[in-house]
Amino acid sequence: MNYPVWQLEFLGGGFLIAVIAIIHVYIAQFAVGGGLFLVLTEHLARRKNDPNILDYVRKHTRFFMLLTLVFGALTGVGIWFTISLLNPSATSVLIHTFVFAWGTEWTFFVIEIVSIFIYYYTFTTLSQRNHLIIGWIYFGAAWMSLFVINGIIDFMLTPGAWVENNNFWSGFFNPTFWPALFFRTFFSIMIAGLFGFLTASFIKDKELRTTMLRYCAKWLLVPFVLFLASSWWYRASLPPHIDQIIFQKMPQLRNAITIFLACSPLLILGGLIMAIRMPSGLSRTMAAVMLVIGLMNFGAFEFLREGGRRPYIIYDYMYSNAILKKDMDQVAEAGVLNQAKWVEHRRVTPYNINAAGKELFNVLCLSCHSVGGPLNDIRQQVRRSSPEELNLIFTTMGNERPYMPPFAGNNFEKHVLINYLNTIIRK
Repeated sequence: MNYPVWQLEFLGGGFLIAVIAIIHVYIAQFAVGGGLFLVLTEHLARRKNDPNILDYVRKHTRFFMLLTLVFGALTGVGIWFTISLLNPSATSVLIHTFVFAWGTEWTFFVIEIVSIFIYYYTFTTLSQRNHLIIGWIYFGAAWMSLFVINGIIDFMLTPGAWVENNNFWSGFFNPTFWPALFFRTFFSIMIAGLFGFLTASFIKDKELRTTMLRYCAKWLLVPFVLFLASSWWYRASLPPHIDQIIFQKMPQLRNAITIFLACSPLLILGGLIMAIRMPSGLSRTMAAVMLVIGLMNFGAFEFLREGGRRPYIIYDYMYSNAILKKDMDQVAEAGVLNQAKWVEHRRVTPYNINAAGKELFNVLCLSCHSVGGPLNDIRQQVRRSSPEELNLIFTTMGNERPYMPPFAGNNFEKHVLINYLNTIIRK
């Protein structure tokens, strides 16, 4: 309402931010679990006095550093750029509410950058003890970064008492903070094993390759039971109405549920297969497949978590179209076209009715719907519905369709928007 609308259309409906965010968070989780993988694997090599394992750790560190610091940082900037354009109102709330937390997280991130550089470039110059200390410093900073970000991310799903008191700590230590933290910690350890498969599969020595692949399999398989337990805890911590949205009332999430349930046992099966001695070419292919399965598993979880917020962007506070819940009645009474700051057609005439309808669509619908895109395509949905059914959808928004915000405009604007959908979008 208070900012211009970024008209993505084809890439709208959350598709662009979903792609960027899932890839970034997958790598960010690797930055946490992978740090623990580095220091414990180095400790194993030192304890066994095995220079071959130590050489593997050094090479894996280079891969780890380039992936997390370069690609991870670029996608992180991409998230900020995208969310600030897609929903600047919600981004502003996150910044102003958690400015201290953001500053803390960025401090830990700087420690991560410095320590991983020192860790990699001092493999042969620092003493064993000091080198391991640097590794532990990196992991500690990475996990604390996860600790802080976890509070902010889950605040959007379950803000808890913050909605009433606007207290920093109420929002940060929200109802799903602890189960989400354990869930992400265990999954980050599993991701470390998945990326370990990839680098270990390129080891030329057959015996060492088999040894390290089996070692990486333990990183995937051992925390899996705890991962499932934390998943159950996470769901049990959700308020009943959010649980119903995700698992019962939002058909768009059924595919994500299926993918998550299918990929979880595939990770176990793949981990067992990777522990079997196999040719290097086959192990590389399997490692790549396992990474994709892990990405699909984690992506499905993130899609469910994001979908569970519907019809809000910050649950019970701000709707996905950036209208505050407390302002909904005022907007409906005055009209969207009169309240929105970045619209051209405040007075609707027979000559501008379609243009006004498009502006209403941009303000109220474009945050959740694409136009001809792969996710939540409004064209397909309109074409599947008769004009009468379309009118019924608007009548039941926020009630029988609890995953959609109530229509924010007045009755005349509703007819203007329906006319636009029937005459322009339906073509």
